[in-house]
Amino acid sequence: MIDKIARSVSDALEDIEDGSTVLIGGFGEAGVPNVLVEGMIEQGARDLVLVNNNAGVGRHGIAALLAAGRVRKMICSFPRSVGSVVFPELYAAGKIELEVVPQGTLSERIRAGGAGLGGFFTPTGVGTQVADGKEVRRIDGKDYLLELPIRGDVALVKGHVADRFGNLTYRKAARNFGPSMAMAGRRTVAEVSEVHEDGGLDPERIVTPGIFVDAVVKVDR
Repeated sequence: MIDKIARSVSDALEDIEDGSTVLIGGFGEAGVPNVLVEGMIEQGARDLVLVNNNAGVGRHGIAALLAAGRVRKMICSFPRSVGSVVFPELYAAGKIELEVVPQGTLSERIRAGGAGLGGFFTPTGVGTQVADGKEVRRIDGKDYLLELPIRGDVALVKGHVADRFGNLTYRKAARNFGPSMAMAGRRTVAEVSEVHEDGGLDPERIVTPGIFVDAVVKVDR
């Protein structure tokens, strides 16, 4: 019988290895699976590459993982958002690498990774530092950059309700990058507030099908 409900956070995260690329859902503080992210501190993996829209807020969640010295590189759109204190300190000290990706490009690179695409051309970033080292192609008289897909060894996402099959719904703006990251991760772990162990989710409300989810952890809202 299919049952993807993990017994604990540590069980759900135990297979994450040093050097992994970790996709983390969230936009600012909306939809960040903070319980799973902070569980990575105890889990112990190091030399990680994190992909998120931001680079942590305050000193919890992503910021706590950064402060623990577990992250080698951050790929994001807004490394210095409101409330970001840990990342600027680490970056100024030369203790972490940064790849800034325009927000729409970041979203599409992740979606391309989940869809199995080899890349896409976009006009965003042409003539800026974003274009450094990238192929530029002229299409219909306009220059475009080739952007490559982003895939993760693991994706950590925050859903709202799940069933034992791993099907997920999301709560309002907390949905953001979750569905595309769940598809782009080789292994996906979802943090949720409610679990329907016997199924029961309305198929019309399911956003991420269970085929893209490997483990579900129920946490207090």
